Amino acid sequence: MNKHTITIHGDKFSDLETFYDEIDNVLTKDLNWQTGHNLNAFNDLLRGGFGVYEYEEPIKLVWANFSHSTKTLGQELIDTLVEIITDHDHIEFTTVD
Repeated sequence: MNKHTITIHGDKFSDLETFYDEIDNVLTKDLNWQTGHNLNAFNDLLRGGFGVYEYEEPIKLVWANFSHSTKTLGQELIDTLVEIITDHDHIEFTTVD
């Protein structure tokens, strides 16, 4: 079975708030409530079950324009976000530029 591939588009955000907007766009679908825009909510959304893939369903997460994101968000924040992503065993994570 092929894993669902989800792409975070690094050229669609320039700060943490617009990063969370992008995360909402790619990890949620048809929600009738607003997600939290914080690191804990990001971690929860990665688990799945928000309309895009099932809870802890194995997925492939691709972060496109990753070097651009590193420049706009800063290395420390990028490291934190990547650590949150890679802590999820059901996520196969890759970056591309």
